[in-house]
Amino acid sequence: MWSWAAWMADVRPFRALRFSEPLGDVVAPPYDVLNEEQVRLWQARSPHNVTHLTRPGSDYEAAGRRLRQWLAEGVLQSEAEPALYIHETHFGDCRRTDLIGALRLEAFESGVVLPHELTHAGPKEDRLRLFEATEISLEPLWFLTEGLMRLLAAAPEGAVTEFDYADEHHILRRIAKASWLAEASCYLAGRQLLIADGHHRYETALLRSRELGDDPDASSRFTLALLSDLEDPGLVVLPTHRLLKAGVAVIGGEPVADLEQTLELLRGRVAAGTYRSGQFQLLPLEGEVAVVELHRQVIDNVLGKRNPEDFLAYTRDAEEAVRWVDGGEGVAAFFLDTPDVQAILRLARRAEMMPQKATYFFPKPPSGMLLMKSSPERNL
Repeated sequence: MWSWAAWMADVRPFRALRFSEPLGDVVAPPYDVLNEEQVRLWQARSPHNVTHLTRPGSDYEAAGRRLRQWLAEGVLQSEAEPALYIHETHFGDCRRTDLIGALRLEAFESGVVLPHELTHAGPKEDRLRLFEATEISLEPLWFLTEGLMRLLAAAPEGAVTEFDYADEHHILRRIAKASWLAEASCYLAGRQLLIADGHHRYETALLRSRELGDDPDASSRFTLALLSDLEDPGLVVLPTHRLLKAGVAVIGGEPVADLEQTLELLRGRVAAGTYRSGQFQLLPLEGEVAVVELHRQVIDNVLGKRNPEDFLAYTRDAEEAVRWVDGGEGVAAFFLDTPDVQAILRLARRAEMMPQKATYFFPKPPSGMLLMKSSPERNL
């Protein structure tokens, strides 16, 4: 269990690096949700699309050279004064409102920042090499906290930038009023922050901050952070279904007519749906969070000591999971309902890690709206 002694989330205004051309041309999805073909498509949108930095292939030094060239040419420009940013995402009939600032990196043991998923070495090595080449926080890490909507509702006016991206309309408001910036920092100091997206990048930034020295106010001691309210109606969590690619899947459960009925019966229950040999079943689970118990009670027993990542595939499309099984790409599919955010928070506060791909918060904030310096210097 993490320490509850004295949470002191340190969220500060910062001098953002901003693109000088329209944001709709240069933003892109986070680096880890894009396949190679999608990377090529986003990079073709503009020679200055942020994916030229976030997905440079194996040539990390080229990304660093490109970044320095963009700074020299004015493609990226630094704000003169520190600010916080309010970010609205409008999608369908929904809206989510977030806060963007510089968050001090803290060890998980402090209890300030709460992880909920395990990480692997490979992605951390990749991001560390990119960090070293660019000395920039290229993408915001996404955190959830409580009580944020009250703070944002009282925010003053500020300069607004609007852009469209991926069927979403985005509004970015720069807040530089000193009194509100101080109020925001004090308000957030007593909050815990749950990582929604960016576990590997957070651990990478924390490791790098320790390697770069002891100056507590160096920009490398902070990460670019986007904060959302746990209770924001625009915070969407999507389930991620599982495909067992191999193994002896001996699964007992209640017979169900079809996929539609399976998904309907899962709503609000700690249970999993299964599909194997042309048959759907409902599998009740004991515990608090279905995805955790599915792995603990079923998948771990099937795989034994074998690495789950070698035997599992993931999709948010339940029909795709059925097609995978019917096509012989796996022996069984497991369907899940949307996980409860408060249950995720309770697990995180007990330092109980969830399996990989346990959560998919949506819509993910685009990369490229704002960048932040990350070096041994005091240049926030």
